[in-house]
Amino acid sequence: MELMVRYLRPHGRRMLGGLAFKIVGALLGLIIPYMLSYIFDKVVPRENIGEIFLWGGVMLLCAAGDLTFNVIANRMAAKVAMLSSENIRNDLFKKILYLSSEQTDKFTVPSLESRLTSDTYNVHSFIGSIQRIGVRAPILLIGGVIMTIILDVRLALIMIAILPFIAISVYAVSRRGIPLYTNTQKSVDGMVRIVREDAQGIRVIKALSKKDYEKERFNKANLLLSENEQRAGIVMARTNPSVTLLLNIGLVGVILLGAYFVSVGGEEQLGKIMAFMQYFTIISMGMMNVTRIFVMYTKGAASASRIDEVLQAEPDLAVIESDEAPKAGGAHIEFEDVSFSYKGVADNLSNISFTLGHGETLGIIGATGSGKTTLIRLLMRLYDADSGVVRIDGRDVRTIDPSKLHSMFGVVFQHDFLYADTIAENIRFGRDIGAEEIEAAAKTAQAHAFISDFADGYSHELATGGTNVSGGQKQRLLLARAMAAKPSILVLDDSSSALDYKTDAALRQAIKQDLPNTTTVVVAQRVSSVRSCDKIIVIDNGKITGIGDHDHLMATCEEYAEISRSQMGGAILE
Repeated sequence: MELMVRYLRPHGRRMLGGLAFKIVGALLGLIIPYMLSYIFDKVVPRENIGEIFLWGGVMLLCAAGDLTFNVIANRMAAKVAMLSSENIRNDLFKKILYLSSEQTDKFTVPSLESRLTSDTYNVHSFIGSIQRIGVRAPILLIGGVIMTIILDVRLALIMIAILPFIAISVYAVSRRGIPLYTNTQKSVDGMVRIVREDAQGIRVIKALSKKDYEKERFNKANLLLSENEQRAGIVMARTNPSVTLLLNIGLVGVILLGAYFVSVGGEEQLGKIMAFMQYFTIISMGMMNVTRIFVMYTKGAASASRIDEVLQAEPDLAVIESDEAPKAGGAHIEFEDVSFSYKGVADNLSNISFTLGHGETLGIIGATGSGKTTLIRLLMRLYDADSGVVRIDGRDVRTIDPSKLHSMFGVVFQHDFLYADTIAENIRFGRDIGAEEIEAAAKTAQAHAFISDFADGYSHELATGGTNVSGGQKQRLLLARAMAAKPSILVLDDSSSALDYKTDAALRQAIKQDLPNTTTVVVAQRVSSVRSCDKIIVIDNGKITGIGDHDHLMATCEEYAEISRSQMGGAILE
């Protein structure tokens, strides 16, 4: 609930205004049965038609006022719910963007997606309902009891005796509901994960005829979600029948006692009993709406807790204050005895040390899973090294502000993305980059030719994920994006795997010519992609097994020589 209070606080005035309208409307509604009792017991016996119409008109005015004030209050409630949930979504999305890679791994992407969608929806529904129903229902409930006491305390005692049993029933059920709805939302996470994976891999699924297999995976996740929803629904469904039973018991008691007073006691109170019946209906509706609020609370509280868990996540890659002067030596990039493990069990990188000068090119090659991409992640401080130091221009990367650090890089990751927009906007990527710079970057990336073949050129619309261009074209657009801002460090993580050898060679030559002052780090599977690098690192099982230029490694590193022979038979094509 702290999350909701925090986001509702700025809307306090509007909520107080809505509360005032709700109270006035509810009070007008509560007066109507009392006036009905007065008309039947006091006015009708006097047989004054004019007075009857007068009181009837007052009742109509009260009903109209009740309707008007409730409509106004509900509109204000909807506004508060919309604004607060919008702020929650904005802050949650912003927080997700700034989560470290380790935190994202912990929460998982599907879970973050469901927290941003279904969980915020549950919170939105609760905030709206608590203002519309949660204010009016208690007023009708408490006000109805007070009015029955005013009418006849003896009949009112029957209802008052029933209320504690109703409260206990609602509390017991809602207490069990919160953990059940938490489990339900976790099941939503699992289903979202499968949907996300299948949407991204739909072409592979169809190509391998695995539609039935994926349907079975989805059915299992859907069944688990349905079972958790059913458990929560069954528990919460006990509320309404139990409350209805208790209210009906009270209603029967009121009718029996009222009938006794009329027939045996000789009291003429037909209007009073009719008013009592109406108040009992009002109290019943109030109590039923209170139970609805408890049901919505269980969902809202579970979702709010999941959202707040993300919002309260402490930054785990904070900038370290340091008075230490940058290390002298002139190296642009330096790894000094760096070791790292994702899970803290076995090192994914062990004792990595090397330096790279300004404008030089570093090639990183090794088997799949050897730690190539992990090294890049440490360089960009997506993770922190467990030991050792990573430096840029002599400064520990942990002492550099993240926004300043990341602005140094132009990067193409192994699994990168294009979004649904024009080619120009995908290359610009929200940065202050002009059309000439975009075109220059595309030329360097060997993308300008195929872009020009489109009738609308750089205004050509790309589909989500760039599915309407080939794999090679997609990689060249991503390369253009990375180079458009002329970064001081260019990181290419297996970014030319879909390019033919001729285009790959032309790309490497263009990078040297157009970005002469840029330090380039190339992660590749092909020797041809790193052969011309100033320095090449061979990684195996997280350790450097060879370092030097191509000729040096061919002579001293058997692993590198074996890779070269297996790929090219010893020959390198330019």
